[in-house]
Amino acid sequence: MTTPGDPTHVEEVILAEPRGFCAGVDRAIEIVERALKKHGRPIYVRHEIVHNTYVVNDLKAKGAIFIEDLDEVPAGSTLVFSAHGVSQAVRREATKRGFSVFDATCPLVTKVHVEVAKLHKEGYEFIMIGHKGHPEVEGTMGQLVDGIYLVEDVDDVARVQVQNPEKLAVVTQTTLSVDDAAEITAAVRARFPKVREPKQQDICYATQNRQDAVKVLAPTVDVLIVVGSPTSSNSNRLRELAERLGTDAHMIDSAEDLDPAWFRGKRRVGLTAGASAPDILVQQVTARLKELGAVSVRTMPGVVETVRFPLPAGLGDKSMAGL
Repeated sequence: MTTPGDPTHVEEVILAEPRGFCAGVDRAIEIVERALKKHGRPIYVRHEIVHNTYVVNDLKAKGAIFIEDLDEVPAGSTLVFSAHGVSQAVRREATKRGFSVFDATCPLVTKVHVEVAKLHKEGYEFIMIGHKGHPEVEGTMGQLVDGIYLVEDVDDVARVQVQNPEKLAVVTQTTLSVDDAAEITAAVRARFPKVREPKQQDICYATQNRQDAVKVLAPTVDVLIVVGSPTSSNSNRLRELAERLGTDAHMIDSAEDLDPAWFRGKRRVGLTAGASAPDILVQQVTARLKELGAVSVRTMPGVVETVRFPLPAGLGDKSMAGL
């Protein structure tokens, strides 16, 4: 325990609002848990259900097995697609192999997939704004065999070659920096003035809300802690945003990752969590900050999220009665 006057003494912790789990993550985790209750262990999950170490380890303990290749799934098994979505090739292979499939793709990602399929039938090509190698990007680009081009930054926009700029649409990974996505979209619009943009932006409501909260919180604190795993895109964007605003920021997987040196001479700490980070981790980090001397913990005013997404057929409340 530190004492007042100690160079690492933290006086106040301010919690961002909103923070932590979004509706898509809640739904994805519930799908795996209900599938386990209904079908028993093991349940196979293609890719990490969400990008959080704690969540993945918790589900492993309950009987989930996380795989990357469908060759790892025995015949007749139950398979769950992660919240990030999958390509059409993966869907076809799962059907061909006869797996019992539950799709935990976030409905906001599915919305992008539906838009791509619809406009492709109308003869459109696509520019996708996103991070190469991210499973959501692979899933969205895998909705088509060709005619979809990935750009990661403004420089990529200048280099991309499309077949017909008259019939071009833009889609976006849902967990990007809102500001970065807007900048890249503007570059796409400048080079391809007739590009078709989505009626509603593809950046998800939870990503937007958590970034907006950091924009308000970061300038009022000495250091910002983001709870989130290294693979979590939206968590990384929160840390980058705080740094861009001039606030020291660190991303941690758990309270054990906190370094007291980060708080030397810093009395006010901001705390947020990515959309895939459970609240128990925030509670543990708050407890550790209290050990470092914090006497006040308060939550900033913010958006209250009430979004809920329905579960897939076969896992809804009525079908699970008695389980």
